Amino acid sequence: MARTPRELRIRRHSRVRLKVAGTAARPRVAVSRSSKNISAQVIDDDAGRTLAAASSTEPALRGDVGTGTAAAAKVGRLLAERVRAAGIDTVVFDRGGFTYHGRVAALADALRKEGVTF
Repeated sequence: MARTPRELRIRRHSRVRLKVAGTAARPRVAVSRSSKNISAQVIDDDAGRTLAAASSTEPALRGDVGTGTAAAAKVGRLLAERVRAAGIDTVVFDRGGFTYHGRVAALADALRKEGVTF
């Protein structure tokens, strides 16, 4: 039986989520990507709370986003700023079943460049 790309991505994400979990000391950065936008949030899975989030659909980023990888880098910088404001410096990266390439990698590189370690 043929599986759709979305079903395959969800299966990959499920495998990763068995191993990756966010704690208060080291929360999880969950990346979500669509054909036009990208968003990421920092989650404490123990408490079930989102500590910080950023998206390319926010009014601050909507007007001058540019290309996909440039938009992802801006989202990464904005998220890093919000993460540091929350007092977090170390996270676990959850790529959400997406390939670590292109926009997902640009977001991760921007987070690292701004001083968030994972």
